[in-house]
Amino acid sequence: MDSRVVGIPEVDGTEQVAVVIDVMRAFTTAAWAFHCGAAKIVLAADEDEALAVKASHPGWLALKDGAPASGFDLVNSPRLIQEADLAGRTVIQKTTAGTVGALAVVEARLALCAGFVVAGATARALADAGAESVTFVATGEDGRAAEDLACAEYLDRLLAGERVDPGPYLHRAGTSPAADDLRGERRGGAHPADVGLCLEVDRFDFAMKVGREEGTAVLRPLRSEKSLLA
Repeated sequence: MDSRVVGIPEVDGTEQVAVVIDVMRAFTTAAWAFHCGAAKIVLAADEDEALAVKASHPGWLALKDGAPASGFDLVNSPRLIQEADLAGRTVIQKTTAGTVGALAVVEARLALCAGFVVAGATARALADAGAESVTFVATGEDGRAAEDLACAEYLDRLLAGERVDPGPYLHRAGTSPAADDLRGERRGGAHPADVGLCLEVDRFDFAMKVGREEGTAVLRPLRSEKSLLA
């Protein structure tokens, strides 16, 4: 399978199959939200849109990066989100990089969002789809985030059919500036356990697919199945 890795600024609308990667922490948090029972995640372009969507749907929960803020119910932490009652709920997510990257490729024929926690399921979904090429969108630091690049390379080797030791890739992610910031409590809305949770490989058995639903970008869990591109 042919592949390339780009940052969000390099997304040009030609992507047919895309995997948007945000290891620390948007798509690790999203995966945990689904594990905790969330029905779907609506991706918002900015905080104002997130709050407007919530105002129109009072039962939905709004999530953002950084410290807790008025109007938002959740923070972008895979550990702290486990404390929320998400069974059957809809979450509106707005983060600095991950949701921006997902919105950039939402019109692709197949767009998946990923981190290490869903790496194996993501590779299986791409293989089942019969994708011949894939664009990995590394969202952090305009495509330079070490943890996102490590995850992209790990996924690329899985797609090549190799038996891959995740250890070196997790080491790169775990020693990244983003991991150091989280450990040093330099990011708001974080928990000390977040880094470890972001470095769990194949914690979940589902991929995450983003697409348009009634004009809105929606992320949903996806179990492996055939003919995703049909």
